[in-house]
Amino acid sequence: QVQLVESGGGLVQPGGSLRLSCVASGFTLEYYTIGWFRRAPEKEREFVAAVSGSGGITYYTDAVKGRFTISRDNAKNTVYLQMNSLKPEDTAVYYCAARGVSGSYDYWGQGTQVTVSS
Repeated sequence: QVQLVESGGGLVQPGGSLRLSCVASGFTLEYYTIGWFRRAPEKEREFVAAVSGSGGITYYTDAVKGRFTISRDNAKNTVYLQMNSLKPEDTAVYYCAARGVSGSYDYWGQGTQVTVSS
C-alpha cells in the first residue's frame, strides 16, 4: 500500500524553526520527485518546495527561499523540510506529495499542522 506520512508540525513562535519529515512506504522514494505543499486557512493549496529523485535539484517558492531547505535521505525513504525564521504567514497544513513518470503528484500524505504564533 502506497503511503506518505508527514510529521514534525507544531506550534512555534515567530523566528523559530521546525523540521518536517515525510516518510514513504509501499514504493521506492528515489524514483519520485517529492514536493511540499501547504494550505492556509481560507486559501488555496500552494507549492512550497520540491526535490528531484536524486536530490540534486531543488525548487522553492519565492516566499520561502533562504528560509526553508528541502532534502532527502533515500536510504530512509524520507524527505525533510527544514523551516527556519518562521513567520505567522507560514501557518498552514503542510503536505508532502510524490510525482512519478505521470508528471502529476499522484500520492499525497494526510498533512501536518504548522502554527506560527506568539
